[in-house]
Amino acid sequence: MAHFLVLHGPNLNLLGQREPDIYGPQTLADINALLRAKTESCGHRLTVMQSNAEHELVEAVQNAPGNHVDAILINPAAFTHTSVALRDAFAAVRVPFIEVHLSNPHSREPFRQQSYFSDLAKAVICGMGVNSYTFALEQMIQWQATPAKQK
Repeated sequence: MAHFLVLHGPNLNLLGQREPDIYGPQTLADINALLRAKTESCGHRLTVMQSNAEHELVEAVQNAPGNHVDAILINPAAFTHTSVALRDAFAAVRVPFIEVHLSNPHSREPFRQQSYFSDLAKAVICGMGVNSYTFALEQMIQWQATPAKQK
């Protein structure tokens, strides 16, 4: 049984009401329920956290090895373009992670096109709405099914 950590960055608690034309109509609770159902149906464990506070996300990443987390799925949201601290936490712990975005940041404003995480991530999935999350989770589950875990 694997343990996955899902981290949602700032303002994602407003999904469903915040710019649904960009981020879709689903709420964060909808996304979390979908991920939980998929994880549990495969016999794995899921921990989910959303925070608007950078330090809380940094601490979650730093604590991942001690919590026996096998992989992290993160939507850093606005921290994608600003958080060296969160990037440094990922570099320090070396827990494999996938960066996800509901929208495609590469087709948006120039400041959204820079990610501090993409070069460290095992994969980046964006622009597919909620499917960005489900595809990432399916990949993390596949890592666990592969002998080398592709980490």
